[in-house]
Amino acid sequence: MRIALLLFFFSSFIYAQQLELVSKKPLEVDRFVGLDSYGHTYFILQGVLHKQGELGDFVFQDLQLGAIGTIDLINPLNVVVFYAEVNTVVFLDNRLNEKERVNFNNLPNFINISSITNAGNNRLWLFNMDTQQLQLFNYRNQRETVFSQPYEGSLIDMVSDFNDCFLLTEDYLWQVNIYGSQLSEVQLSGFERIVRSGKKVIGLKENKLYFIQPEAVIPLELDLDENPIKDLQLTQEFLYIYDGKFLSTFTLTQPK
Repeated sequence: MRIALLLFFFSSFIYAQQLELVSKKPLEVDRFVGLDSYGHTYFILQGVLHKQGELGDFVFQDLQLGAIGTIDLINPLNVVVFYAEVNTVVFLDNRLNEKERVNFNNLPNFINISSITNAGNNRLWLFNMDTQQLQLFNYRNQRETVFSQPYEGSLIDMVSDFNDCFLLTEDYLWQVNIYGSQLSEVQLSGFERIVRSGKKVIGLKENKLYFIQPEAVIPLELDLDENPIKDLQLTQEFLYIYDGKFLSTFTLTQPK
């Protein structure tokens, strides 16, 4: 009975919210990365990372590293760029100047990585493809400090903050904390992407969006004129959706 009541109140909370379109502006890029906490826009065009905003326009490129895999903007003063093809991460400052890099092929303990995000305090979240484990890695002393249990299935997406990390595979979404302990497990199927802000997690499946929580997975009604969702980002205030031609900004509001 208690579980049923929790599900009822949770579902009521989700349905009591709605997405309201704030702005829609043209943007033609290869990949929309997101906005940082200062409102600067990051995107990839012809293999080059761009940053645009009040500070000016900045770029970073190193074509010898191949295609850019993932980019973490949680700390705009230390942007984390991962190049999966060469197993290398590059750290950039707020003007996209390179600060340092780590080539994981050259470490005494080789790590074969599929995704990297920022864990704060000179640490990175790493997903080890060989062991299927989430690891914390201190890039100052080049030590692996925490190991999760092995997770089955191929990693599809990974999002984190400084306290925990979500792993999306073909059939599950797992949440793991900085001590390697599993916090939650949600059975999913066919999801292509997840974004998060704090405890809010939104997933993309077949061009539709869903709120994802351990208690329920609930469709999010959104009119996108049937344009395919190419990239998206969730922040504390806004949901950004890029369809290849326009960047739309939505806010989550309580109806009056």
